[in-house]
Amino acid sequence: MNKVLITGHQNPDTDTITSAISFSYLQNSLGKNTEAVALGTPNEETQFALDYFKINAPRIISRASDETKDIILVDHNEFQQSISDIEELNILAVIDHHRIANFHTSVPLYYRAEPVGCTQTIILKMYKENSVDIPPAIAGLMLSGIISDTLLFKSPTCTQEDINAAQELAKIAGIEAEKYGLDFLKAGTNLSNKSAEELISLDAKSFEVNGNKIRVAQVNTIDYDDVFSKKDSIEDTISKEINTQGYNLFLLVITNILDSDSKILAMGNAASAAEKAFGVQLSNGEAILKGVVSRKKQIIPQITEALS
Repeated sequence: MNKVLITGHQNPDTDTITSAISFSYLQNSLGKNTEAVALGTPNEETQFALDYFKINAPRIISRASDETKDIILVDHNEFQQSISDIEELNILAVIDHHRIANFHTSVPLYYRAEPVGCTQTIILKMYKENSVDIPPAIAGLMLSGIISDTLLFKSPTCTQEDINAAQELAKIAGIEAEKYGLDFLKAGTNLSNKSAEELISLDAKSFEVNGNKIRVAQVNTIDYDDVFSKKDSIEDTISKEINTQGYNLFLLVITNILDSDSKILAMGNAASAAEKAFGVQLSNGEAILKGVVSRKKQIIPQITEALS
C-alpha cells in the first residue's frame, strides 16, 4: 500500500502540526497507510504541547514527490502556503477552515471546509462519524490546536462548536482546558532569543490580491516591547524580504494575548492599504488595532477589500 503524506502549511503553527498528527491517526485507524509530516520546525508553543503529551514531532520535509505521489492537506489549501512540489502531487483530501483560494486539482477529491475556529474541531467530528476512539494524548494535541487558533476562546473566529469540542477533548485528555491553555499560550510568547528573521517567519502566510503580493506575519506576546525593541533589525529584515520576494505589503502583526489587541508594522509600496483596511493612521509604520487578534477574520479580509 502506497504511503500517503499528511501535511499542514509552511511556517507551521500548532493547529497545522497537531491536525496532521490527529488526522493521520484517524486515517491509520481506518486501515490507511499515512504519515504526518511538517514543513518546518515546531514553534515553542507547539513543542510545549508535544512535550506535555509525550508525542514526537512529525518528520520535516521540503518535497514529497520523491517518496510519494499522494498527499492530504490539513489547515490550508492555498498552493503558495503548501509544500514546494504541490503541483506534482495527487491531492486526495483537504480538511480546512480557511477561505478557498488558488486551489485546483485534475481529479475529484474529498474536500471538507467548515467555518469554525480550528481544523481540529472538524477532525473531531470525523472521529465521531467513523466511530474511532481518541487516545488521551491525541485529544490533548487536538485541544492544543483549538486553544492556539482561538486564543483560548477569545478570538472572533471561535464558535460554540470550537468551545464544545475543546470541552470534550479536555475531558478525554484528563486536563483542565483553561489552566493548561494559559501555560501553553505563554510558552509561545518567549521571544527573547528570537532573531528578526525568526520573528517575521514564525507564523507567516503569503497571498495575492489584485496583482499585489502580500505577506502577513503574526507573533503572540504579552509585551509589545519584546518585539519592538528590535524594530530597526526587523525593518531591515523585512526590507530584504520585500526586495527579494517582491512583496507589495509586508504586515507584521504583534498580538498581545492578555489584552486581545494587536500592534502592526506595515512596510512596502502598498503599506497605505493598512490605513484604509483598519481605519488607522500609521506612525513610523506602526498602529494599534484594538480588539484585533485574528489574521483570518480581522486582517486578511480587510486587507483584501482595501486592495480590491
